[in-house]
Amino acid sequence: MLAGMGILHFLAPRPFDKIVPQGLPGGPRTWTYLSGVAELACAAAVAAPRTRRLGALATAGLFAAVFPANVKMAVDWRDRPAPLRTVAYARLPLQIPLVLWALKVARDAQ
Repeated sequence: MLAGMGILHFLAPRPFDKIVPQGLPGGPRTWTYLSGVAELACAAAVAAPRTRRLGALATAGLFAAVFPANVKMAVDWRDRPAPLRTVAYARLPLQIPLVLWALKVARDAQ
């Protein structure tokens, strides 16, 4: 999942650009690419047994760090059709099990 999403940041960056919070310095595309690199790095670190613990902790931090983008998407999509709103709103609570999964992977890797 991490690697796939990381690759998507480069193959189709426009949707990611649109959810970058405006208060961040620099342009949205820079943040899209940086977050794509971070997802790919986390995926590689979690996949390798030697770096799995640290990679999983970094992944938990990444999942928490991108939460403001999910909030922005939910706010921006509040007037969209119901199926799209549902997708945007469902991303918010989904962060919790993702962070918990990453922390479990880190604990199990010890």
